[in-house]
Amino acid sequence: MVEQAKARVAAVKDSLAADQTAPGAPKPPVKKKEEGPKPTDASDHPLVKKLKGQFGDAVGEASEFIGQLSVNVDSARIVEICDFLKSDGETSFNYLSDLTCVHWPRTPAPFEIVYNLFSIESNERVRLKVRTRESVDSVTGVWPAANWPEREVFDLFGVRFNNHPDLRRLLLPPDWEGYPLRKDYPLEFVENAWTETHLPEMTDVEMEQLQQRRAYGLEVLSVPQERLMRQIFIGGKEVMPKDK
Repeated sequence: MVEQAKARVAAVKDSLAADQTAPGAPKPPVKKKEEGPKPTDASDHPLVKKLKGQFGDAVGEASEFIGQLSVNVDSARIVEICDFLKSDGETSFNYLSDLTCVHWPRTPAPFEIVYNLFSIESNERVRLKVRTRESVDSVTGVWPAANWPEREVFDLFGVRFNNHPDLRRLLLPPDWEGYPLRKDYPLEFVENAWTETHLPEMTDVEMEQLQQRRAYGLEVLSVPQERLMRQIFIGGKEVMPKDK
């Protein structure tokens, strides 16, 4: 019975293939690719209406994408708007879940600061976006947790946060040049100059001793200079010269 069922299935497949290859036979319809969700206008959202009623023209376009509300606001009033959302009695956005930045080069205001806010009581989220050329007011007075995210944005994008209590680099050394997450950051081995500047000098005798210790696996005899080199050359990485 199994063999008979297999034979019937094979016969049906052969007949379908013959019908499709016959002259003048219609081609099977092409299935259209389903389109994904797209952002929709959120100007009628209750929270957007509340913000516009309180701050007027400082609140710009608003959109909603798969349940996520995003609102563009004026950078000059970001602290006021954040404080209003935090102290709102109906929906208190009392948690700053993230603060980051997007670089849009070749635009009048190339940096877009993004504030992801969350209301613990009502389990709602809202995303604020502000555009700036080089600086924006700090929101550490509203959420102290903004301290390190703002330092990270300053470190990697170069955006300054006015009135920040301790604005300095967070991930890179203080004397590092440039801001790596900018889209116009040069794609070359820019760490070479910093590495060569901070690399400790070793005499010929010390280099020979280092090679001998490595050859015999005598890790316990390493000197401070060698340990520092290992911290710089993670995973045996060598300084790579820039191609000319």
